Amino acid sequence: MHAPVTHRLIRILSLARTAVPVLLAALGLACLPAGPARAAEGAATWTVRTGVNSYGDDRSSFSYAVNPGGRIKDSMVVANHGRTPLELAVYAADGYTTDAGQLDLLTKDEKSVGVGAWIRSSTSAVVIAPGRTAEVPFTADVPADATPGDYVGGILTSLKQSGDAQGINVDRRLGIRVALRVGGTLTPHLRIEDAHVDYAGSPSPFAKGDATLTYRIHNTGNTVLSGRQAASVSGPFGWFRTGAGPIAAPPELLPGESRDVTVHVHGVAPAFRLAATVTLTPSLTDASGSVTPLAPVRITAHGWAVPWTPMLAVVLLGAAAAVTAVLARRRRAQRLRREDTLVRQAVERALGDLTKQEG
Repeated sequence: MHAPVTHRLIRILSLARTAVPVLLAALGLACLPAGPARAAEGAATWTVRTGVNSYGDDRSSFSYAVNPGGRIKDSMVVANHGRTPLELAVYAADGYTTDAGQLDLLTKDEKSVGVGAWIRSSTSAVVIAPGRTAEVPFTADVPADATPGDYVGGILTSLKQSGDAQGINVDRRLGIRVALRVGGTLTPHLRIEDAHVDYAGSPSPFAKGDATLTYRIHNTGNTVLSGRQAASVSGPFGWFRTGAGPIAAPPELLPGESRDVTVHVHGVAPAFRLAATVTLTPSLTDASGSVTPLAPVRITAHGWAVPWTPMLAVVLLGAAAAVTAVLARRRRAQRLRREDTLVRQAVERALGDLTKQEG
């Protein structure tokens, strides 16, 4: 996973936060809980917010639509709420989605190739007096050969402090999300991969069991996407269909990202051969903030759901019938052998009596 703890460095990331999610003006992407953001514990306390300019005066994050080769000019405002001068490093970094479904940013020593590589601030560090603010201008230069689509990252302020433990530094980071859509042909697409279904039944021959579906959602397009999920499990010919109930929407996945999903379906009949169908309806947010559902994506996985108790009963009954048949044949054979013996003995006695009479 990105952002490992390296060189005994512990980092804390806070991105711009507000009370409710909002739609980005240009990209229409749902923000992180947004800002102004305030650094947390410690004597050093500061906030960051977007600058006031032609892009707006009350933005929760930075968002732009720009063509390849274009340039963006904007600024971030940093305020020192502490009682001592504050020196902060300033830099940009690419974003990624964590296992918890939240946006995180690469550390300064990790290589960025998108937003983090394109943004350049006017200064790499800023010193702010107590109770004062500083505006930090920055530019985003999009390469002329940039691939169309969505790019997400952030511009950050960072304060490294010595921790309680000897030799450990704490990197307190506070930043604002940057979402950038490069003009051109958009190819939004989510794919479902590696779908499997497993079944856990009950000892009771009449009870239903539980099916577990596992699969991976992979964003193979060039836009940020989420979507609605639905799943069901059925037997042969669609019999005994059971729905999974509401499934939480996956987090927004950046282009190229994937996420593993596990869905539990209860009350599934043991219908020998199961068919588990997953339907994913991607949703794309355009520059105006309108959300458009895309064509659903479906995949079906198969698995076995054998009712072992009835099957065992059938096997035992079959075995008992076979044993009974064998024993019956054996008894018939023994009876025939006894009858043959009696007939042979009777014939021998009759022949013996005849021989005596002739003699």
